[in-house]
Amino acid sequence: MSRLRAITSACAAASQGRLRAWLSCRVSPDQSPNAVSRRRSREGGFTLTEMMVSTAIMVGITGAVFHVMNPSQGTFHAQPEVADMQQRMRVGVDSLTKELLMAGAGTYTGASAGALYNYFAPVMPYRMGTLNSDIDAGVYYRPDAISIMYVPITPAQTTIRDEMPAQSSELKVNPQANCPPNKHNQLCGFKEGMRLIIFDTNGNWDPMTVTNVQDEALHLQHQGQDLSVKYAPGSYITQAATHTYYLKSDNLNKTYQLMHYDGYQTDLPVVDNVVSLAFEYFGEPAPPMLLPNKALSDTKGPWTTYGPKPPALGVNVPTDSWGAGENCLFKVENNVHVARLSALAVGVGQVKLDPAILQDGPFCPDATKQQRYDADLLRIRRVRVKLRVQAAVAALRGPTGVLFKYGGSAQGGERYVPDQEISFDVTPRNMNLGR
Repeated sequence: MSRLRAITSACAAASQGRLRAWLSCRVSPDQSPNAVSRRRSREGGFTLTEMMVSTAIMVGITGAVFHVMNPSQGTFHAQPEVADMQQRMRVGVDSLTKELLMAGAGTYTGASAGALYNYFAPVMPYRMGTLNSDIDAGVYYRPDAISIMYVPITPAQTTIRDEMPAQSSELKVNPQANCPPNKHNQLCGFKEGMRLIIFDTNGNWDPMTVTNVQDEALHLQHQGQDLSVKYAPGSYITQAATHTYYLKSDNLNKTYQLMHYDGYQTDLPVVDNVVSLAFEYFGEPAPPMLLPNKALSDTKGPWTTYGPKPPALGVNVPTDSWGAGENCLFKVENNVHVARLSALAVGVGQVKLDPAILQDGPFCPDATKQQRYDADLLRIRRVRVKLRVQAAVAALRGPTGVLFKYGGSAQGGERYVPDQEISFDVTPRNMNLGR
């Protein structure tokens, strides 16, 4: 206090004298009580403006961080679904390829040894079997269905001994070299519950299921609908594998599946979320021809380039509606067998078979038979498959369009998982033996 009074007195005296002395004796701001108070207030916290600025900066940085993390979150959800789609596509491709490669494989013992297309069509573009057969509905072509037939590796191959009427529930067979002796429940490899086909050289065929086997009597019992014709002694009977693949589309329940039907009872899905399935067929452009130096009376085939042989000139087959010497593939003109089918092209290997020619006839064995099929199906040598799958989660599918057959709720970006589609060709090895 004494120091402050001295300074004040000195300054007051100087102010009465000279202005320059007064200016030199001013009190320093740092020594003012108000200045000390302001310094303490600045050290006590932040102003409201400063807090608002800092909050805005923090919000901006946080938003930037979430903006960077959001795409990675979408990728995290999408990539497992992409992998699942690829796996489902692999399962579908593997299932179809495996069966198509075997299509048309026939018996390999006895007089009937050879591919099935020498007798009837083993590939048909529709659902075939005991349940919900397309033939019963008058449908002979579906772009999203295919039925395949072949003879697996089996000893169950023989011929029938006696005539087999259409309404018969029992058939007797000839003993073959592979028949096991002294067996009471097994005959030539046949077993109860086995699926069989019976066929002849006229293009007739029928499926059946074994219900009982009796070795001593050399006969089988079958269960099912009446046979399409009366089979003559010597007709062939063998174990057979039948497979139908088709697309099931249920828009109401949003269920889309690749289905497999065994031609008898089992009808189950193979792959889920299959939104598109289509089959295209390629085959022989030339009509069938009789093989040179091969008599129609020969007991062992083949007799033609493809398809069932016609009867000899002047011989009528009582089980069909064709004239003497004729069948679904051949007619008689000027006492010569002439092909009914026309040439589709000249000088090319294979041609695409238009759906129209696969369902317009002529039908084999004829148009009155229950197991009839279009004669042009015997041309098939290659099958093209187009398969499309979608993401199972609707939140990963965008609007309906090019990328998505059935839309979802995805807004875009990394959450988009477009449909995947594949196209591949399969050439059944047993249907190209003569090429």
